[in-house]
Amino acid sequence: MKSKTVLNEKSLDFLERYLNNASPTGFETEGQKMWMDYLKPYVDTFITDTYGTAVGVINPEAPFKVVIEGHADEISWYVNFISEDGFIYVIRNGGSDHQIAPSKRVNIHTKNGLVTGVFGWPAIHTRNRAKEEAPTMDNIFIDCGCDSKAEVEALGVHVGCVITYPDTFRILNANKFIGRALDNRVGGFMIAEVARLLKENGNSLPFGLYITNSVQEEVGLRGAEMISKTIQPHIAIVTDVCHDSTTPMIDKKIEGDIKIGRGPVITYAPPVQNKLRELIIDTAINQQIPFQRLASSRVTGTDTDAFAYSNGGVSTALISLPLRYMHTTVEMIHKEDVENVIQLIYQTLLKIENGEDFSYFK
Repeated sequence: MKSKTVLNEKSLDFLERYLNNASPTGFETEGQKMWMDYLKPYVDTFITDTYGTAVGVINPEAPFKVVIEGHADEISWYVNFISEDGFIYVIRNGGSDHQIAPSKRVNIHTKNGLVTGVFGWPAIHTRNRAKEEAPTMDNIFIDCGCDSKAEVEALGVHVGCVITYPDTFRILNANKFIGRALDNRVGGFMIAEVARLLKENGNSLPFGLYITNSVQEEVGLRGAEMISKTIQPHIAIVTDVCHDSTTPMIDKKIEGDIKIGRGPVITYAPPVQNKLRELIIDTAINQQIPFQRLASSRVTGTDTDAFAYSNGGVSTALISLPLRYMHTTVEMIHKEDVENVIQLIYQTLLKIENGEDFSYFK
């Protein structure tokens, strides 16, 4: 079925600008400012915290609190060592994939501005074809065109500078969005669109809604862990991405059978509160929103886990967006899935009355 929510021109313009802006883990400030500026017409007030999580609040005086959440950070690299001949070696900031690094352009963020570099790699002619080395964390390096360590440092580059890829947003075949950082700035985009729908449709909620764009998910769900203690919500609906398992070299018996274009993904896992999950599923069925199911053992690996086990336990559920090529610069999602995740969160909020609905023993 076709999705019911149509992203408008303003929405897509914001999505493109938001994705193209670099927001590496620990350095999300500029992206958060952009996100808050877009969200401002749709909320009553904002909460921010010491590390940069941003929360738009509707009905801040209401005693009952519901969170909808995505995370704002993207994977990146840190400068870790500069050799005497000017080559830069890196460590991960989040789950950066070393295998895609060779031949990629990079931006090194310094106090003097961006410094351009490339992940160099030996030409095919010079490699030992009988025993070719694969890219590893020990042998990938950045070349920014300098002949010495002193020349690199003169550009403002030093140990601790963060490094991102400059790859930008594209639309492929009319309905596929591709780019870096879809994991998970598209989540922040989708929850902002939910706030827009609530405002434009004149919906009045019987609770406080906390539209939460958390930082530092990629290094251990840290932003969600902190903000959950600040908000102390009764319910949290988290949105993140999950793997499309239909592309080559992925085992569906391990990753599940998930495909972009087939709808939002609803997760079964210990951190997911059963009654809240069933409300989401019932909403999807009643609203004729296509959806898929996924099972996760022990934890979901998303901010769901941080919210669920905070503050003595929070009724939490996860609605994921299927995505191809996670943690690369060509992450791919389907436009209709984006619209359907927005619609599913929006319609679920309209069904929530109070936390007693999700009491385990009721």
